[in-house]
Amino acid sequence: MSQSQTFDFEFTHVEKPYESYTGQNVKLRYFLRATVSRRLNDISKEMDIVVHTFSTYPELNSSIKMEVGIEDCLHIEFEYNKSKYHLKDVIVGKIYFLLVRIKIKHMEIDIIKRETTGTGPNVYHENDTIAKYEIMDGAPVRGESIPIRLFLAPTMREINKKFSVRYYLNLVLIDEEERCYFKQQVHAVKV
Repeated sequence: MSQSQTFDFEFTHVEKPYESYTGQNVKLRYFLRATVSRRLNDISKEMDIVVHTFSTYPELNSSIKMEVGIEDCLHIEFEYNKSKYHLKDVIVGKIYFLLVRIKIKHMEIDIIKRETTGTGPNVYHENDTIAKYEIMDGAPVRGESIPIRLFLAPTMREINKKFSVRYYLNLVLIDEEERCYFKQQVHAVKV
């Protein structure tokens, strides 16, 4: 070749079973590589192809209710509007204080991304707090409720039995003596 040329190409029936993903320890990518072989050295060029899988919404998507507490000190009830979310969905819920006998200074909700790589005894977890929201400042009283509205990102599970990505809601209460009380809840998020 001595000048610019265009070559048509087509790959039929190429499997792309997983979505593209770039994380802390994993990069799942599809790319097209063109190589021009020359006498002295080859020239290669790569172009990434992003794969996004569309999913259907689950037919049954019930609300979540759970309780957590410390015996005779604190009793909290959580309520979320759904158990599964789309990338563009919002978690809407409430936290109810049924019993409060500790001096809480403030409360926050964290969205934690957990990337899991490896299999069997060689499993490695990488946690990354992607958002922190202070949802209460000061001590709550019995009967008080706090509304929640959070935006999420997608979850990837068991990709080729090598890695998965899940998102968790982590509720953290800090008392006046800087002790932390927390409850973590996994949320399945569909793209």
